[in-house]
Amino acid sequence: MKKIGLMAACSVLALAATTSLASANDELVEMQQNAKNWVMQLGNYSATRYSELEEINKDNVGDLQVAWSFSTGVLRGHEGGPLVIDGVMYVHTPFPNKVFALDLNDNGRIIWRYEPEQDPNVIPVMCCDTVNRGVAYGDGKIILHQADTNVVALDAKTGEELWKTQNGDPSKGETGTMSPLIAGDKVLVGNSGGEFGVQGHMTAYNLETGEQEWRAYSVGPDDQILLDPENTTHLGEPVGENSSVDTWEGDQWQLGGGTVWGWVSYDPELNLVYYGSGNPGTWNPAQRPGDNRWSMTIFARDLDTGVAKWVYQMTPHDEWDYDGVNENILVDMEIDGEQRKVLFHPDRNGFAYTLDRETGELLVAAKYDPAVNWATEVVMNEDDEQYGRPQVVAEYSTAQNGVDVNSEGICPAALGTKDQQPSAYSPETGLFYIPTNHVCMDYEPFQVSYTAGQPYVGATLSMYPAPDSHGGMGNFIAWDAAAGEIVWSVEEPFSVWSGALATAGDIVFYGTLEGYLKAVDMETGEELYRFKTPSGIIGNVNTYEHDGKQYVAVLSGIGGWAGIGLAAGLTEGTDGLGAVGAYQSLSDYTQLGGQLTVFSLPSE
Repeated sequence: MKKIGLMAACSVLALAATTSLASANDELVEMQQNAKNWVMQLGNYSATRYSELEEINKDNVGDLQVAWSFSTGVLRGHEGGPLVIDGVMYVHTPFPNKVFALDLNDNGRIIWRYEPEQDPNVIPVMCCDTVNRGVAYGDGKIILHQADTNVVALDAKTGEELWKTQNGDPSKGETGTMSPLIAGDKVLVGNSGGEFGVQGHMTAYNLETGEQEWRAYSVGPDDQILLDPENTTHLGEPVGENSSVDTWEGDQWQLGGGTVWGWVSYDPELNLVYYGSGNPGTWNPAQRPGDNRWSMTIFARDLDTGVAKWVYQMTPHDEWDYDGVNENILVDMEIDGEQRKVLFHPDRNGFAYTLDRETGELLVAAKYDPAVNWATEVVMNEDDEQYGRPQVVAEYSTAQNGVDVNSEGICPAALGTKDQQPSAYSPETGLFYIPTNHVCMDYEPFQVSYTAGQPYVGATLSMYPAPDSHGGMGNFIAWDAAAGEIVWSVEEPFSVWSGALATAGDIVFYGTLEGYLKAVDMETGEELYRFKTPSGIIGNVNTYEHDGKQYVAVLSGIGGWAGIGLAAGLTEGTDGLGAVGAYQSLSDYTQLGGQLTVFSLPSE
């Protein structure tokens, strides 16, 4: 395989090196370039999850050993991962969302701990386990997004609470699971609760004071979404007035979902933030005719004002719960002979999208799992009235012949070809490394009425391995975004629910639901190392350097949507919004836990 090499590496890093712009957080722009630290959940503003550290490489990774471990004292699903900043590691937990600061110079001694008091009644309105995707750092502060929606700023040195603000109303079903992003002088954070008929939003808070600076809803009137009808574009055309409300029946947009609980990226040069919105409410598509804009949409917003420059809706009138919240990776690459500033987004719906991140132009849209069958293609001809839309296969529509038809054999299942578990990108190979689910479903909608704080789902699901998968429910793949092709694929018995890490050592790390940390050759996918941690891994692997030595760290603790049966003690196959039946055998391989495991090469 031809390597792209230094030029491509420089183009990626150049995005993060624009320190002269007033809109950029100069401290974080500089800190993310220091590979010794891990200062953001996705590694950098570009969300590449790539590290230049190379002490651990494909020739010696097989010698990795456990260096130390830390019990979080909390069970259920441990998503996200720790931050490492100048000799201090910051570790978070699922509900009740404890935060620990560990001294790497003193055997992981706990410097401080933060244990918020939260009403446990928030747990029943958390859709798919009590997960939290990690804390953020900026300006000497650790920012925590609690399950009860409170956004809290802690002094990074002492753990002292500096400010706290409420981001939603749990009594209506709004909760907090996403990791914030700090860009400029703002804390960006969304809301969860798409299964409870809430109105999704992204909100910017002042990093110093916690005061709200802007809030942009995903669905509703233009002034609530912060759209400019003449200057916000969709596939190159102005969205026009009432671009959202006109695609809902009556006032259904008020229960329209489009929550924001995934990942946020930032381009300091363009001063744009990128994120995706989730499913429309309800899951019964017959109850909400229309495209249901702007659910299932990638937004590119001006950091300072929140006004959207462009939007792209991936799954109009979603019928399958294919939330669009997955990561948006920002790189510069050649597409059809032209160097472009691109955004890469592997969506839940099974299509991987490559767009121009400045204009929103759609460049590539291709299936990244051959089992995907709900749509045949995304139309790429700009002269076609269907341009940019997936072509739905009638057999796999869930709104056919009324609301009581059980549509069978839909691929992927509602948890998508991938969920929020973030991919990685290597500038050395030019490839994206994607953890995937190889799972299909049966989907039966039913009529549902709205009651505040009660589930507003309206569908019964059953999930199972994709046909001809020999029982394998996951793949870890290398993807060529320019060509829209799988380069190699590693089959896994269960979905790969861990975030990936690519390094300059020519290796990629990921975790498995049984609990294995694995390292593979980034050019071939050949497995080079595995170690079984105490519980299933749904956390995101990261790496850092301390005292001249490279370490790899990962949280293990089974849970999340795939592990909700174990995490919440559910047993019926249709429980957990259909996931329990698909993953019942997980209990034969792992149990609940909550542990950070850190690896290094043996000392000489």
